Amino acid sequence: MQSFRRALLAAPLSLPAFAQTTLPPTTITADRDRLTVESNEAARLRLWSSPGANTLVPAVEFQQRPGATTVRDIFEFTPGIFAQPKWGEDARFSIRGSGLARNFHLRGVLVMQDGIPFNQADGSGDLQEIDPLAYQRVEVFRGGNALAFNNATLGGAVNFITNTGASAAGGTARVEAGTEAWLRSQLAYGAARGPWDGYASATFSRADGYRQNSAQLNTRLNANGAYRWAENLETRIIAGYNNIWQQIPGAVTLRTALDRPRTANATNLALRYQRNIESFRLGTITSWQATPELRLEAGGSFVDRQLDHPIFQFVDNHTRDVHLFARGVWDGQLGGLRNRLAFGVNFAQGTIDNLRFVNAAGLRGARTFSSLDYARNVSAFAEKALYVLPNIAVVAGIQGGQAQRESRNRLNLALSGAGEWAWANPRFGLLWQVTPDVQAYANATWSTEPPTLSDLTPLVPLGGFSRLAAQRAYTLEAGTRGRHGAFNWEIAAYRSWLRNEIQLFAGPTPGSSFALNAARTDRIGAEVALGARLASNVMAQGDAVSARAAYTYSDFRFVRDAAFGNNELPGVPRHVMRAELRYQHPSGVWVAPNFETMPRGFFVDNANTLRGSPYNLFGLRAGATLLEGRMSVFLDARNLGDARFVSSASVTPRATGSPALFEPGFGRAVFAGAQWRF
Repeated sequence: MQSFRRALLAAPLSLPAFAQTTLPPTTITADRDRLTVESNEAARLRLWSSPGANTLVPAVEFQQRPGATTVRDIFEFTPGIFAQPKWGEDARFSIRGSGLARNFHLRGVLVMQDGIPFNQADGSGDLQEIDPLAYQRVEVFRGGNALAFNNATLGGAVNFITNTGASAAGGTARVEAGTEAWLRSQLAYGAARGPWDGYASATFSRADGYRQNSAQLNTRLNANGAYRWAENLETRIIAGYNNIWQQIPGAVTLRTALDRPRTANATNLALRYQRNIESFRLGTITSWQATPELRLEAGGSFVDRQLDHPIFQFVDNHTRDVHLFARGVWDGQLGGLRNRLAFGVNFAQGTIDNLRFVNAAGLRGARTFSSLDYARNVSAFAEKALYVLPNIAVVAGIQGGQAQRESRNRLNLALSGAGEWAWANPRFGLLWQVTPDVQAYANATWSTEPPTLSDLTPLVPLGGFSRLAAQRAYTLEAGTRGRHGAFNWEIAAYRSWLRNEIQLFAGPTPGSSFALNAARTDRIGAEVALGARLASNVMAQGDAVSARAAYTYSDFRFVRDAAFGNNELPGVPRHVMRAELRYQHPSGVWVAPNFETMPRGFFVDNANTLRGSPYNLFGLRAGATLLEGRMSVFLDARNLGDARFVSSASVTPRATGSPALFEPGFGRAVFAGAQWRF
């Protein structure tokens, strides 16, 4: 077992590491030192013990580079994820076409930190509060593969795992600088003593921004501490604080995006658009290894978030969310066969004090809107994996839940509304350990997404809460992952049939659009990640040349829609590919040129009348590890050709004229940084 674990850690790049032929019980692979946060090594085994496309992204993937690290940088070589920057650190985020109709925030993906939900109670969320420098890894569970966290949405889940006093013992000091007056610094410290461990990180960043009205100033604090009550019982408390000030340059026309990419939308400039967040997060999780076969976890969190958001009006939202969960895994024998049973319950409840005012050039004017919004979700799941042979597992599971949404308009009760949605989502799968280093799998999953509060429009002409149905999807998936000699791979293909997808359609007034249900939509996709160790001892004894690439294919369409026929769904490209070649010298110096291509721009409207631009981007990263690993320096040069392109875009039912829908990509930029471990 120890030799296998060493093989996992030594695997080239970050692509698949695989379990042995007889997959070990949870109690063996868990980190015995810290019950509440397992090691990256144990997490790899857990993810690859599921018959689905799950990916572990170690922090070294995105912390070896300086600059405005966005979710695009974190998931750069994770196929199936569309994470493109909009402005500053905000990005359009979608997994397998989740939330394509959302032009703000995200929907259809459960975001977690240390296994505790990060989303608001209604399922919506933002990733601006994520601090990439505070994590040791990110876990990705696509689609129905997120059932282990009681989630059954089209996109699945991402779980950001914070450093602990055990995983990041000692101090870290980091500083970065770069183009557009970018500056980021971090000071962190972790320690473990006997039954205690703790970690704290403070990150500060600022930038003038590539475009007009895109400056930012951010402070992020993350801390956690654990106490080991007994050999088999541990409690961890997690706290976070974010203070984010971010100007919004806004979407512009396609011509402006390509000819004058630094230009902001004129309305955004005049009204001083911003999105400012101050949030406090307190969570806890307790892990109990009740018996060698049974592991139980329980915990929860409370979040208080203030959003000051001058846009077309001045949005003032005060959100309070409570999340509670309990889950467990029993891994033992049934009739002489290995049997693994996972189960759990989740509860989420939140309120939003939703106020709007006239935007007087970035300041509050007269009040125009006032409502108290409420969301509640209750869900439970169970999943059973029976190993009918030592290397073949048959998986079956089910998740059920109920959601409530309510909006009470304080100014006009006629515009209030409420709704309830219930669901049941089965799951079936097969996992085959072909050889000790190769897996194949297949699964069938169902998913349900009740609408978020932002989707619901309590306007009488639209039917409001009573009209919008929950989005349902049925997905078939098959894939393989493995390693053979110098090569490794992760390949998955899927087909999703959706009913009542929440999409944007024309509203009752000219130019307006609202979230409504599409009758039928389909998704066909492929996700390919490849890695290879190409050569060694090229220029020096012990050096290495390696390469990696990630490719995503997405064919997402309406199906015989009354208005849009079989048109492509807007908001996501058909093809995206990224590749990197890396040279590693035994002295610790490394150089990695990289390339990204989108050969065809994606449509921005349901009618398929307007699309963005294709692009090819070239970059170069380099770094060195010095002083026996205590010091690192790194360089990141992006878009060296200074290409002008569309990075992201808002979507609309039908684009007419020259609509302002496009977010220009960032131009040429260079960042440098250094990190000291003490």
